[in-house]
Amino acid sequence: MHIEQLKLRNYRSYESLDLSFSPNINVLIGENAQGKTNIMEAIYVLAMAKSHRTSNDRELIRWGADYGKIEGAVQRKYGVLPLELTLSKKGKKARVNHLEQQRLSDYIGQLNVVMFAPEDLHLIKGSPQVRRRFLDMEIGQVSRVYLHDLLQFHKVMRQRNAILKANQGRSGLTDVMFDVYTDQYVDMAIRIIRKRFEFAEMLQKWAEPIHKGISRGLEELVITYETLKDIEPDQSAEEMAARLRDRLEGLRQRELDRGVTLAGPHRDDLTFLVNGHDVQVYGSQGQQRTAALSLKLAEIELLRQETGESPVLLLDDVLSELDDYRQSHLLNTIQGQVQTLVTTTNVDGIMHETIQKADLYRVSAGTAEHENHDD
Repeated sequence: MHIEQLKLRNYRSYESLDLSFSPNINVLIGENAQGKTNIMEAIYVLAMAKSHRTSNDRELIRWGADYGKIEGAVQRKYGVLPLELTLSKKGKKARVNHLEQQRLSDYIGQLNVVMFAPEDLHLIKGSPQVRRRFLDMEIGQVSRVYLHDLLQFHKVMRQRNAILKANQGRSGLTDVMFDVYTDQYVDMAIRIIRKRFEFAEMLQKWAEPIHKGISRGLEELVITYETLKDIEPDQSAEEMAARLRDRLEGLRQRELDRGVTLAGPHRDDLTFLVNGHDVQVYGSQGQQRTAALSLKLAEIELLRQETGESPVLLLDDVLSELDDYRQSHLLNTIQGQVQTLVTTTNVDGIMHETIQKADLYRVSAGTAEHENHDD
C-alpha cells in the first residue's frame, strides 16, 4: 500500500497543506523546526488515530483553531481508500471511504505504517513502558480483536484498582464485586499475553536473519516476551489463567497495601539478547542501534505477511543517526519495496542511489513544496 495524497487543515504548524507522494521514496528536506516531523506525525496519526509524540490530542490542533483535520488517499491492492480524521475538543471522528466509524478500533489498520525515529532507539534501552506501547501499537495494526481486548482489560483493571484503593491499608478483603472483576481481569489479561507471545515469536522469526545480515553474521538476536515467570508460551489458556490467578492471590495483601494491581500484562516487557547478552544492559550503542534497526525492518516484513501489503515506512531524521553501513543496509532493503518518507536537513551526505532518485520536497515555515532534482 502507499499514501497518494495527504491534506492537512489546522494541524500543528500547518493552516493548510496538500501534498501528493510517489509510491517509492519521498524526501522532505528542511532546517530543523520547519515542520518536517509534523508531516510525518500527521501520517502516523492518520494511520493509528494517535500521535507517537504526545498523548494530548489538543497539541495536534493548530494554535487558535477549533479543530484539526487530516485526510489521506491510500492506494490499497483493491483500489484507492479515502481516510479522514478530525480532531476537536469533543474528541476524534474517523471516516473510512467517507463513512464515519463508530469505534476507532474499526478504523485502525486501514493504513499500516512503520515509524523509525531517533526516539525509537529507546525501544532497546528505554523503559518497559516504551516496549509495551510498541507491542500494543504494532499488534493493534493487524488485530482489531486485540485492540478491543486491550480496552476491556484497562477498563476492568481500573475497576479492580478502585476497590483496592478504597480498601487500601486494610488487612484482608471480602467483596463479591472484587472477585468478579478479578475473574474478568484474568480472562482479558491472558488474551493479551497470548497475543503478545505470538507477536514476539513472529518478530523473532523476521528480526533474527535481518540482524545477522546487518552484523555481517557476527551477532545473533533473540527477542523474548517476558511475563510472569511461571507462564510459558506453550501453555494452554487455562494453565496460564490458573498461574495468574495464583499469583494475584499471593499478592493480595501487597495489592491492598499499595492500592493497585501488581501482576499482569501492564507490567510485562520485551528483552533483546545479542549473542546471549542483554543488549539493553551490556550492548554498545552500535549494537543497540543495530537491534532497533532489525526490529523496524522485521516490522515491515511482519505487517506484509499479516496483511498481504507492504506498510508505509516513515524515517524521521533517523538516517543521520545511522553510520554509513547501517544506512546503506536500510536503503538497500527498502529499495523498490516499500513507500518511504524520509526527513533530513540535507541529502549531501547520503550518496545512496535510492535517495538520488527520490522525489524531493522543500519544507519551510509551515509550507512544503515538491521540487525537481535540478531545480
